[in-house]
Order: sequence, then structure tokens, then C-alpha cells
Amino acid sequence: MDTRNAWLKYDESKRNEIFAFCEGYKEFISKCKTERECVEEIVRLAEREGYRDLRDHISGNIPLKCGDKVYINNMGKAVALFLIGEKPLEDGMKILGAHVDSPRIDVKQVPLYEDSELAFLDTHYYGGIKKYQWVTLPLAIHGIVVKKDGTKISLAIGEEEKDPVFGISDLLVHLSATQMVKEASKVIDGEDLNVLVGSIPLKGTEKDATKAFIKSMLKEQYDIDDEDFMSAELEIVPAGKARDYGFDRSMVMGYGQDDRVCAYTSLMAHFENTDNDRTCACILVDKEEVGSVGASGMHSRFFENTVAEIINLMTEYSDIKLRRALQNSNMLSSDVSAAFDPNYPSVMEKKNAAFFGKGIVFNKYTGSRGKSGSNDANAEYMARLRKIMEDNDVTYQTAELGKVDQGGGGTIAYIMGNYNMEVIDSGVAVMNMHAPWEITSKSDIYETKTGYLAFLKDMK
Repeated sequence: MDTRNAWLKYDESKRNEIFAFCEGYKEFISKCKTERECVEEIVRLAEREGYRDLRDHISGNIPLKCGDKVYINNMGKAVALFLIGEKPLEDGMKILGAHVDSPRIDVKQVPLYEDSELAFLDTHYYGGIKKYQWVTLPLAIHGIVVKKDGTKISLAIGEEEKDPVFGISDLLVHLSATQMVKEASKVIDGEDLNVLVGSIPLKGTEKDATKAFIKSMLKEQYDIDDEDFMSAELEIVPAGKARDYGFDRSMVMGYGQDDRVCAYTSLMAHFENTDNDRTCACILVDKEEVGSVGASGMHSRFFENTVAEIINLMTEYSDIKLRRALQNSNMLSSDVSAAFDPNYPSVMEKKNAAFFGKGIVFNKYTGSRGKSGSNDANAEYMARLRKIMEDNDVTYQTAELGKVDQGGGGTIAYIMGNYNMEVIDSGVAVMNMHAPWEITSKSDIYETKTGYLAFLKDMK
């Protein structure tokens, strides 16, 4: 394993290629700040690459053959893409799997209220966040509102230069003596993450006049009634685009890089791949940040059912063929790892930490403390991946998620491991993970895409 910083192996031409690749990545995460926006963009890109909706094959009973490209959209929140291979699906697939949801703040179903002639939206945070990081930031509102007649209204307010932004206030330092002695987890309570959205009262209204004015604006500008929030999915996210970071522009600062950096690199590797000895799949799912639950999370039967449909369109279906297809598959659970931060060295064990510039990270296991909740890939699989990476000149590293007793985290790897397939976590090292603005290295982004492509090409 080459432990040099990956930047040292690039000439000027390769460096320009890496920078160009990351321009596409920055555009993706700037445009796609919710799981729905991600899936919509992924489907658009897939169709541009010649992928067809699998449901058209299912409804028309159109057989699938080697070289066919299909995708399936699950409720607008998860998507799977398949490049059909030469071998029977029973021989297994080569799978890249990431998640497209990210920590954020969700708007409640009955959110709009007034206090002291100010209008607010009440919220409920999603995923693991440090709540104090989300105050005094310019925030945007993204999502959908579905009216009773089925009309769907999409919103993305706060991203354009002329758009208003929103925010959560904090206590001024002059009056924060009590606040400043609280534990970090208590400085801002979850119920205090109230988003300020207006301050003009509606003339002629005696009660809740500011709330009434906001309601009138929502109706006039978006045809949204107060009750429509009950069937809405609105997400509060940082406003603004991803940016180059550092004098040398070697890093990317952006929202939602956990785990859209791995979703994007997985998708690009899947599109670039031309090796189809075995069927290749790219799964991009929702709800990982809250335990992969629900119909759009990895715990659902969405992927399993889709594989069953594909078998049925390739050959005579049987349950044993489905079981063999899943068991004989190889997977990279494409998820991020924690980058070593010299400002906080005490939580890392440096020999087993991930560093910027050292390429794609393999986490043999994640979990917390005693490997609780981890997949813990087998050594034989790791050895095969080492050879693939080195044969393809991919810079790679191994890591744990911090010191043993510091905490930890989970991914979708263990869920797919339940099928008895070989799975390991691999992805990009991220600094400021789960903060509103996360940091990644452009070289690591590129090496990760290259590593995913090598896996699809050479894993037998």
C-alpha cells in the first residue's frame, strides 16, 4: 500500500482532470440538498446515459438481456440502477450502495405559529446533529407540499441570490451567562430550533396577525394552505452552494457530503463501467441517518423485490435463484469515514485514522465501542480488494471511526450482510461530519470514484 499523499503522484494534466471532476460533484451537491432532489437528478442523468425505467419492462413483460441498462425509482426517495451482465444473476452482482439522505431539520406537520408578533416554523431535527451548529446560519427551505387533490408543489427557497433566507436565532453573548455554562448538548434544545420566517402583521387582523400575513403569502405565491403542511415534506438545510476550500482549492466545502459524496462517486463509476461479466448495481437509498428504516430505507424489501423482478425478466423465476443472486454478490457499502483533524487529535488513534489526501478509505468494521452494530468484513474479501486497488494504482487507506470508546456509527453494510454477501464499508474521509458545512479532499473524491470503478471492473 502506497502511503504517500495522493497529490504527489499527479502531474498537472491529472490534477486538472481531478479538479474538473469535482466541478461536477460540487454542482450535484449544490443542486441536490434533499433525497428527493437527489433521486430526481440521478434519474435524469441515468436516462441521459441510456437507462430505461424497469417498470416499463415489468408492465410490458419485456425481457432483459446482457447490456441492458435499467433503473427503478422507489417513491422518489431511493433509486437502483442495473447494468445487466453476461452471467446468470444467480452468480451474484457487483454492488455499490450509498445513501442520499443527510442530517437536517424537518418542518413539523403543524408548524406555523406566532410569538411576540414574529412568525416561526416549528421543527424536528433529523439524524445526528450538534444542534448549536445550526443557529445564526442562512437557511433554505427545500421539499414538497402535496395538496388533497394530489397536486404536488416543489419548493427550494433560499438558494437564488434574490431569494429570502431563513434562520434560527441564538442568544446574544451579553446575556448568555447561564447558557454558556450548559453542556454542549443542552446549549440549544431540540424544541428551540424554531425557524424565523416573518415579522409583518396583516392589517385588520386582531389575533396572530403576523402568522396571518405569512399564510396569505403562502397562499398567494405557492397556493399552499395552512393545513397543507400535514401532507408536506419540507427540509431546512444550509443555504448556498458548495465551494472550493483552501488557497490551493484542494478541498470542497458543502452541505450533505455525508453521504452524497459517495453517492455521486458510485454513480459516476457505475456510468463509466463497461465490464458486465456479472450484473452491476448501484443502490442509492434514504433513511440511513435514522437507522435505514421505512419503505425507502435499506431495511425495506425494495432492493430484494427489484432483484426478483429482474430475475423474472431474465429467466424462469424461483426463490432459490433470488437467494443465490443475493448471497453470491459482492458489495462496497459506499459511506464516508471520519477524517483526522489535528485540532482534535485526542479522539483518533493515528495509526488507524483516515487522512486527507490518502485516498479511498476502507473500514473493515464500523459500529461503536465493542464493534456493536458493525458488519466486520472478512479478511479474505479485504485481501482481494487490496489487490484490485493496487493493480489499478488506486490510493487507499484503512481506518476506524475514532478511538474504541469515543463513540462510533453505522452504515447499510450490516443490512446487506444479512443476505450472506461479502460487504465492506468504503468511501471518502470527511471533516466536520454532520455539520451544516462539511469538508472533503478533491483527491480523495477522485480516488474513491477510481476505486469504485476498479471494483466493478476487476471483482470476479
